[in-house]
Amino acid sequence: MVIAGLSDGLDGSLARLFRQRTELGSYLDPIADKLLLSSLFIVLTHVGLVSLRITVLVFSRDLGIIVISALLYATTGTRDFHPSWLGKGNTVAQILAVSSVVLAQFHPAAWVLWVRHAALGSTLWLTVISGFHYLWRSGQRLGAPIEVNPGGGG
Repeated sequence: MVIAGLSDGLDGSLARLFRQRTELGSYLDPIADKLLLSSLFIVLTHVGLVSLRITVLVFSRDLGIIVISALLYATTGTRDFHPSWLGKGNTVAQILAVSSVVLAQFHPAAWVLWVRHAALGSTLWLTVISGFHYLWRSGQRLGAPIEVNPGGGG
C-alpha cells in the first residue's frame, strides 16, 4: 500500500518536473488513485477493520463520479473534471484513514487510535459532502450555456 502510494506520487511529480503530462494520463491517474483507495477500503472492511458503511459510501461516491463524468462527456463533451478542494480533502482523509487503520494494527498508541478515529469520521463526512458538491457542480455545468462555435470565425 505504501509503495503503491509513493510510486503514484513519484510518477506524478516526475511527470510535472519533466513536463511529460498527457491527456490520457490526466484521465487515468485519478481513476487509478480511486481504484487503489477503494480496493484498500474493501480489503480493510473484509478483514473487519473498517465499517461497511464507510466503504459503501466511498465506493458509491467514486462510482457515481465516474458515471456522471461519463454522462457529461457523452452528452455535452465536457472534459473538465478538476477536483474541488472538498474532493482533495476527501482524498487526504481517505489516505490518512487507510494508513492509520493499518498502523493501528502494529502500533496501537493513543495518538494513532485518535488519528484513525478522526480520519475515518472525516472520510465519512467528506465523502458525503464532496459527493453532493460534485452533483451540484455537475448540475451547474449542465445549466451553463453551450458555445457552439468557440472560434467565432466562419
